[in-house]
Amino acid sequence: MKHNILLIFILVVIGGCSGGYLYWDDPALQFSEINYGYPTKTALSNPKIAYIDQGNGDQTIILVHGLASNAGFWRYNIPELSKKYRVIAVDLPGYGKSQKGNYSYSMSFYADQIKKLIDELKLKNVVYAGHSMGGQIGIVLAIKYPALLNKLILASPAGFEEFQRGEGDWLRSVMTVKGVESTTEEGIRRNLALNFYTWRDKWEWMVEERVRMRKANDFDEFAYAVVRCVNSMLDEPTYNKLSKIKTPTLVVFGRYDGLIPNPYLHPGFPSDVFRNGAKDISNVKLVEIDNAGHMIQIEKADEFNQAVLDFLK
Repeated sequence: MKHNILLIFILVVIGGCSGGYLYWDDPALQFSEINYGYPTKTALSNPKIAYIDQGNGDQTIILVHGLASNAGFWRYNIPELSKKYRVIAVDLPGYGKSQKGNYSYSMSFYADQIKKLIDELKLKNVVYAGHSMGGQIGIVLAIKYPALLNKLILASPAGFEEFQRGEGDWLRSVMTVKGVESTTEEGIRRNLALNFYTWRDKWEWMVEERVRMRKANDFDEFAYAVVRCVNSMLDEPTYNKLSKIKTPTLVVFGRYDGLIPNPYLHPGFPSDVFRNGAKDISNVKLVEIDNAGHMIQIEKADEFNQAVLDFLK
């Protein structure tokens, strides 16, 4: 039996190198205090979902973040996209300002929550855009609810790479709540840098946010969500279901994605993974962004935004 998952090291992993701490002595940052640059609203209940809501237009773009991040990771995209469209950036349950708790955090669970959010907000002409794990959630959503979406955007998506059972079992064994909680500041910075072709100091806000979050009252619940999500990506593989996607789809990725394919288990080229997956989708556009790593919506925000706008014309 085979599995698929994002990859081994992304944002939070086991261990990390030691070094001088820049933020560890700073005050705790509660999840409710994280500054996304935009106000948030809430919808649904049990779990409550927090979201950013900006702009107006005939179509609504729902932005869904990846593993261990939040709605604020779309801060470089919302200004441009909201000029023409209504943009809703979601905190998935377990992350950011959304409710945390003893949920399954499966890909299907998340797809169902997005469906409920769309229904509660009475959204029409919906475009789903998911980064990394958010992409795998989008795959499940598009297959489970084929009439729900007008278009599907998969940014550096998880769910395209195939993993052997033993590789998945090893990952389960090393990805633990304790490991997430004990990652050092330098480990966090190093793991974040792996998401970029060229790491720059202007993205230090991610390191500070993650370090100070570790003192938050409910950080253990966040760590639990991260671990559950890793298991869930293994439990619900999608690489072999891409042909079931009938929604017009954009797959956009960085030429130098250092995380897909997994550099430790599957050395190779990102274009091979994404082109191989895209060929199974009947109505698809594939865009490769040069000089970009995994976090394309941040590292190459202008190029990413343009790819999205061109696709939605």
